Amino acid sequence: MRSKLSLRLVALCYLAVVLVGPVVMVFYRAFESGVGDFWRAISDGQAAHALWLTVLIALIAVPLNTIFGVALSLAIVRRKFPGKGLVNAFVDLPLALSPVVVGLALLLLYGRQGWLGPWFLDHGVQVVYALPAMVLATIFVSLPFVVREVVPVLREIGDEQEQAASTLGANGWQTFRRITLPAIRWGVAYGVVLTAARSLGEFGAVNVVSGRIQGKTETATLYIDAAYLDFNQKGAYAVSVVLALISVVILVAMSIFKPKEETA
Repeated sequence: MRSKLSLRLVALCYLAVVLVGPVVMVFYRAFESGVGDFWRAISDGQAAHALWLTVLIALIAVPLNTIFGVALSLAIVRRKFPGKGLVNAFVDLPLALSPVVVGLALLLLYGRQGWLGPWFLDHGVQVVYALPAMVLATIFVSLPFVVREVVPVLREIGDEQEQAASTLGANGWQTFRRITLPAIRWGVAYGVVLTAARSLGEFGAVNVVSGRIQGKTETATLYIDAAYLDFNQKGAYAVSVVLALISVVILVAMSIFKPKEETA
């Protein structure tokens, strides 16, 4: 009994030091001068644009990675094709690579001196130091999460119900919509949450390909870094709190709606 209590105490202390403590300090610093100063910090022109750009990138990256993740999960679990094991391994590549390396690779590929950059520039499309490269970087680093949440669920539920639906005359889309999707919905949901959190918090790859142009290509994480280095700690803390609150709202919404859906 004493050993169990000691183990719990160690775990709680570890979480308090590593997770809870830093988050509490950021919230405290953001609101120590009052809500008015907090609001002025996040409503500043550069801060507001950085937050909006971050949300915009997430709104593009999350749906694309969700669709791709579900499709790739179905291919990995339900289909047989050459190189399947290699594809499954490559899904985890964004988790193994440093985001800075990802940004550098995109720069070498889509930059002015890159393989594809000159072609895009000749057609009037600027990829690097603009929104397209920032979206590509965010998509790359957040790609694995939906796949890694959905694949285990698909393997667990099996394909008996899908085969039965096909035998009864349902086409592929009907089978997916009525059988597969309801069974994997919470795996998809958790993957979406992780993808959204990763998209909102991305720094390294975006830092390389964005150019950090204030008011144009500066995301919230880049703004936090620049504000802190410029001794605008109030602005850095305030924007950090907004990003944290967005993630908390998503998690709370999932915890609220999941029991209702499961008991319906």
